[in-house]
Amino acid sequence: MNLSVILDRCKAGEALAWETLVRRYQSRLYGIAYHYVGNAEDARDLAQDVFVRMYQNLHHCADERMFLPWMIRIARNACIDHLRRRSARAYQKEIPLEKIPDMKDRGNTPEQQWAENSRKRLINEALRGLSDLNREIILLKEIQGLRLEEIASLLNVPLGTVKSRSNRARIELSRRVMALSGE
Repeated sequence: MNLSVILDRCKAGEALAWETLVRRYQSRLYGIAYHYVGNAEDARDLAQDVFVRMYQNLHHCADERMFLPWMIRIARNACIDHLRRRSARAYQKEIPLEKIPDMKDRGNTPEQQWAENSRKRLINEALRGLSDLNREIILLKEIQGLRLEEIASLLNVPLGTVKSRSNRARIELSRRVMALSGE
């Protein structure tokens, strides 16, 4: 079922369509939230909150072309609000990456899983070392696949600024990865 039909049915109040929408985007929202907050439990809670906000404001999403940027904007704002509240509270200990539930297919051999998990840990550690702005640019462009125009609109900055920041973010990420991997 295509997104346009799902959105129309959700707007009409069809519960099954809403469940389809949630299932289609739940891991993506979790991933966005996790990249912002770095905590699996907070990311799950934030993803759930984002779905509630989306449900309450679904009438604001005009069409399927605007759905993904609209959803990411809601998720980004929820994550930023959460981070602001968290910085006002006492520091919470982060959960080690090894304790985060693995959501990928278990079809790989243990060696393949270990190698892939090592790469993921390296990338995640390098991402955490980036400036907030560069981490956000990488998240939106490289991980979420948004176009530069969508990112410029989302961040409220000129397109040229997004292009230059994107390039700098990729360079900074590659330097962090190389430094962490010992190259």
